[in-house]
Amino acid sequence: MAASPHTAPARTDQQTRPAPAPGALSLDARLAAVEAAMTVRLEEAAVAHEVRTAHIGTTPADLGDVVAVPLTPVPQAPPQTYTTPVAALLERAQHRMETGGWCAGTAVDEDGAVCMIGAIRKEAGGDRSLEADAAAVVLDAIRRRFGDHIESVPAFNDAHDTGRIPLRMLDQAASLADARGV
Repeated sequence: MAASPHTAPARTDQQTRPAPAPGALSLDARLAAVEAAMTVRLEEAAVAHEVRTAHIGTTPADLGDVVAVPLTPVPQAPPQTYTTPVAALLERAQHRMETGGWCAGTAVDEDGAVCMIGAIRKEAGGDRSLEADAAAVVLDAIRRRFGDHIESVPAFNDAHDTGRIPLRMLDQAASLADARGV
């Protein structure tokens, strides 16, 4: 078959691609360089994103959860907000625990720190009836907040690593006792 004047001769692949200039990178080399640069940029962006968003998953501290203990304890008179006997007792027990320290596993430890029941017992001054009424209100306040599965005030107290929540529950129990008029 003879080539017609209108048909172009067949070209090979080498003929259609221009030869790279001396010292210039081939297409594959340029793509590899761009990929490496993009990988570096993406890794930098990922680190920057982690730094900017590191605080998002954390829970901000509730200032009510922070208990500051002065270096030199200053004796303070217990507050007298409540007038009903059980509410006033629970308020004094909370104050005793705040100032004397909190403990678990015993009513009073060797340093004078107290658990919830130890604080109530000390502030009740031997009045077992008042002590029992206060413990009942505390258990009711705990169960309202944490559920009926809580067996006792000592069990609740001993289940914590710090006195932060037991202190808060004494405060809530004092409010509950005042609302009940006991």
